[in-house]
Amino acid sequence: MPPLHRHQLVHLSASGWAGVLDQPQVPLARSCLTFWAQNDLPLVVTRQPDGRAASSAPAMLALGLPAPTAWQRLRLALQVPATAVAWLDEFPAASQVMRLLPAAARAPMQQLLADLAAVSCPARVHGSHGWQLVSGQDCLRPGSDLDLCLPVREAAQADAVVTALAAQERSALPRLDGELTWPDGSAVAWREWAAWRAGRTREVLVKRLHGVALERPEHRLARERA
Repeated sequence: MPPLHRHQLVHLSASGWAGVLDQPQVPLARSCLTFWAQNDLPLVVTRQPDGRAASSAPAMLALGLPAPTAWQRLRLALQVPATAVAWLDEFPAASQVMRLLPAAARAPMQQLLADLAAVSCPARVHGSHGWQLVSGQDCLRPGSDLDLCLPVREAAQADAVVTALAAQERSALPRLDGELTWPDGSAVAWREWAAWRAGRTREVLVKRLHGVALERPEHRLARERA
């Protein structure tokens, strides 16, 4: 199996789903998981315990599912054998979210997509908007943020992405949330990166597949310059 990363989608085999449905679940959770299995919908990679992160071929995977509104937005956590995985996938490209946005938000979104493309950032949409696109189920509610995965290679590109996002802060778009993700799998909320660049904080919360830690971004910049 290829290395896992945060926000990665995981499709299970038929036998994998059978194993999930054999696990004890409250009725509402079982109803949701049964629907997911019947429609071959994915789960998502969540934080893996340290021991699993260190292994190139973990025996068990920690997966999750934030259930749609029909199942009261339950947050389901599952332990699934790696052998149950049929294939891996990604959340949709950010351009696909256009049809879920109100009319007034579409022009700002087009501008944001153009600005991100100009700095070579192929954003993806996750969170409620992403799950609604993936599942076809009602996942949005009034005030839902627009969550983006924002791949970057270096600090200068991260700065350019943050500039593009900040330019839409007062537009008709939903509140923009999201993470700058580096090739090593680490991720930082774009607002935290902006706060650090503005001198409002010395550390940012860095998320990885196996955990989170407060770190000083200067260390990343030093590695880039080395």
